[in-house]
This record gives sequence, structure tokens and C-alpha cells, in this order.
Amino acid sequence: MDSEKKIQLKRELGYFWGVNFLIINIIGAGIFVSPKGVLEYSCMNVGVSLCIWAACAVLSMTSSLCFAEIGIAFPYSGAHYYFIKRCFGSSIAFLRLWTSLFTSAGVVASQALLLAEYGIQPFYPSCSAPNLPKKCLALAALWIVGILNSRGVKELSWLQTVSTVLKMGILGFISLCGVFMLVRGKKENVRRLENAFDAEFPEISQIIEAVFQGYFAFSGGGCFTYVAGELKKPNKTIPRCIFTALPLITAVYLLANISYVTVLTPREIISSAAVAVTWTDRVIPGLAWIVPFAISASLFSNLVINVLESARVLYIASEQGQLPLMFSTLNVHSSPFVAVLLNISMGSIAIVLTNLIQLINYLYFAISIWTLLSLIGILKLRYQEPNLHRPYKVFLPFLFIAMAISLCLVLIPLVKSPKMHYIYVLLFLLSGLLFYVPLIHYKVKLVWFEKLTCYLQLLFNICIPDASDEQMSEVVN
Repeated sequence: MDSEKKIQLKRELGYFWGVNFLIINIIGAGIFVSPKGVLEYSCMNVGVSLCIWAACAVLSMTSSLCFAEIGIAFPYSGAHYYFIKRCFGSSIAFLRLWTSLFTSAGVVASQALLLAEYGIQPFYPSCSAPNLPKKCLALAALWIVGILNSRGVKELSWLQTVSTVLKMGILGFISLCGVFMLVRGKKENVRRLENAFDAEFPEISQIIEAVFQGYFAFSGGGCFTYVAGELKKPNKTIPRCIFTALPLITAVYLLANISYVTVLTPREIISSAAVAVTWTDRVIPGLAWIVPFAISASLFSNLVINVLESARVLYIASEQGQLPLMFSTLNVHSSPFVAVLLNISMGSIAIVLTNLIQLINYLYFAISIWTLLSLIGILKLRYQEPNLHRPYKVFLPFLFIAMAISLCLVLIPLVKSPKMHYIYVLLFLLSGLLFYVPLIHYKVKLVWFEKLTCYLQLLFNICIPDASDEQMSEVVN
């Protein structure tokens, strides 16, 4: 059979796609909505807050390069899952999978609801939007995302390009307006930057909190581990994309924050629920309604990418024998349709049952645990398998910096506000063993799953992917 007609995840994504992919993953609603956290924990010291943004960019670069080693050494789609399985064994990998099943559903549900809130709010200028239309819009957006993902990765390229242009265009507009106001030299615009460090200097604990606020806005740099098996020449493409996208994002973030403090006072920024909206209302009042739609469009692209990424985890877990065979089937567009369908369905349930969305903060705590474990795994594998083919190796100080940040993200919530909810999260994480022991360890077969796989193959026109030697062999120099 001609290789072009094979049903499989193909290596057809290049440098341009990768840069767009990374920009979309990192730039979410945070920079548009609420950069106030950094300023608040910086004691409204503008100079310190800008320095923290720059430091967060460096920290984001270090963690991105750490995950780049995983994606390059193991160029699978869902490489981080495969990496955990190789480093720590089948049971730990299953717990990682078990966690991602629910965190992915919660994350896409919260993004869809936030998208709906900003999309519908301009129609309710004097009050909060009702819950029913908000949920309906969120569900509609989520299922549209599912349809787009079922069309394959290549079909999403145009959406990525449009989203990147939109995000960078809005941030560029905010940045250039701020630069223009500084150049004009109005006293009230220049004064805050001239006296940037005059405010009270924050304590070390406050600086750490501010770093976490800014670091969250830069999160997403490890996204290439989800699609490493679909990138052309991942050993070259991944580092090039990181060194292109992150400096660009850093420059835009810093200029946008300078623009915010040029137009608004620190106290106005802290009291604003959506800084970009407040900024627009002050500079160009007639266009204030555009910003919420821009935030919705930004979140839509993030939603598309999140569904794509979570489907890849289910796909490789099925290939590794930890999920039923149906999750590794592909449709004619080489998309893991059943995996996408599961994510969309679970996300829809989370939207309807809004109480589940309140668990997201605690599920992010679980994600931090797995991030720390992945970073420890890099060290473990360096020691256990020193001769493993690694076209790229992260600089060890970068690895230790990323581990320190991840460890703090795990420990600080426990120390700062110890709650039983974190114990519940750990118990939930370990509850995956109730399924692992009978189904994976003792290999109990569920006959009805096999029958269901056959029915789904006929219903959705899906099949087991063709055999391919591309996934691990194409690491061409």
C-alpha cells in the first residue's frame, strides 16, 4: 500500500506548525485577563513586577528545554506518558493516565465555560450573563472543537495560523499603543516607569508568589511531548520552535505589561477583573467590546489544542495495552476519533455539572506532581541508560531549576493552605490502582469491550492503524 494512503499518525508537521502550536499553548486568556497577580504580590512595585515577568520567561525556557529532551529522545505522540512508563513502570504510567482522563475533561470544560462567558458577556453589559445560555454556548463550542479534531491535524493548520495572528495582533496593538504613549512623553504616562522601583520592595515570600503567578502565564512549553510522533525531524524542529516562539512571547508579554502600567495605575490594575478590557476602555472606549471576543477566540484555539493533546495520550496508552483497543483506532483523516469523542463527552458532563469545575485547582496540583516526576525521570534515565540515543540533552542546571519550581508548586499549596481536599486528590490519584490491578496486572478481559470495538468500527468507519516504522526510526539528522 502506498505510504501516503496509510491510516496512521504521520510525520507531516514542520517548523511553522510547531511555532504556531507553541504560541497557542502558552498564550491563553491570562495575559489578556489578569496579569494583576504579579503586580499585587510585588507590592505594586512596577519595576520588580517587570523583572519577575522576565525571570518567568527564563524559567519557562528551562522547563520547555527539559521536556524537549523527552520529546526528542522518545519521538512518540504522547511521549511524556511513554517516558513515565519506561522510567517508573506500568503501574505509575497507569496512574498518570488515570489522572489525565479527568484533568483533561476538567480543563477543557473550564476553558469552554470561560470562552462562553467572554463571548456572551458583551450582550449583557449591565449584569452577569445567565448560566443557561453560557452552558449552551460552551457545549456548542466544545462539540465544534471535537468535529475539527476529528478532521485530523492538518485541517487545524489554518485555525492555528489565524489564532496566532489574532493573539499576536492584539498583544502587538496593546504594546505599540503603550510605546506610542511613552514616546509622546505625557507626564502621567511616563512617571510610573521613571519611578518604577520607588514603591515598597516585596519580601522573598511575596516574590516567590509573584513568580508563580507569572510562571502560570508562561506554562505550556512542554506541549511538544504530545505531538512528537507527528513532527518532521523532531530533534531539529522542537529546539528551533522553542527558541523562536519563547523569545517572541517574552517580548510581547513585557511590552504588554509596560503598556498596562503606562495607561493604568497599579491600583487600577489590581482592582480590574480583566486588565485588557479596562485598558481598552481607557484608550479606545469604542472598541472595548472587541476584547472579550478576542479572548474567546484565543480560548477557542487553546481548547482545540487541549483536546488534540489529551486524545494523543489515550491513543498511545491504548497502543501500550493500558486502554481498550478502540482508543488506538483512527478514522480516514488519521485522527484518533474515539479518544477525541471520549474527551469531548467527559468535558460536556463537566460543563453540565459545574461543581466539577471547582476541582480544577486541585487537579492542577496533581498535574504538578506528574511534572515533577517527569523531571526526576530525566535524571533517573541519564543514570540508568547513559548510552541511550539522545540527539539533545538539556543542560543539568536547567533541569534542577525546573525541578525546584515544580517542587514548590507541589509543596506551597500544602504549606500555605493545608486542606483535606489535597488528601482527596492524592486518594483519587491512587484510586486508579483499583482498575490497574484487575484489568492490567491480572489482564482480566472484558468481552463486551471487544464487541463494542467492532460496533464502533462499523459505526464511525474507524480502523486499527497500519503498521509503521516511522514512529521511532525517523529521527533523521
